[in-house]
Amino acid sequence: MKVLLDTCTVIWATLAPSSLSQQAKETIADEGNVVLVSAASAWEIATKVRAGKLPGAEKLERDYLEVMEEAGYTQLAIDTESALRAGRLVADHRDPFDRMIAAQALALDVPVLSPDSQFDQFGVRRMW
Repeated sequence: MKVLLDTCTVIWATLAPSSLSQQAKETIADEGNVVLVSAASAWEIATKVRAGKLPGAEKLERDYLEVMEEAGYTQLAIDTESALRAGRLVADHRDPFDRMIAAQALALDVPVLSPDSQFDQFGVRRMW
């Protein structure tokens, strides 16, 4: 199975695994799964670290590519189609990072691994 991690799931998986649900832990740990991480998560983490809104994640931001590789996650680039899809999503949720993750999940027909019920507005499959 393929699954796309929400940014908070990426952060918790690397910095606070005890914050993950049992299903999230099992899904990420299952070597048969392809765990995708959007470039939107890198962008969000870097933005929030720079703004001082993500204390304790400075090392994650600094070593992001290495950490993702060591975890075995597959990086998902942002393409123009996904950018257009994200902008066109009809929902009250305005977070551009979540919109991109939702757009990519819809395009790939994969669930988003996230505790955030805001994703449900976009019609994505969400696991937690």
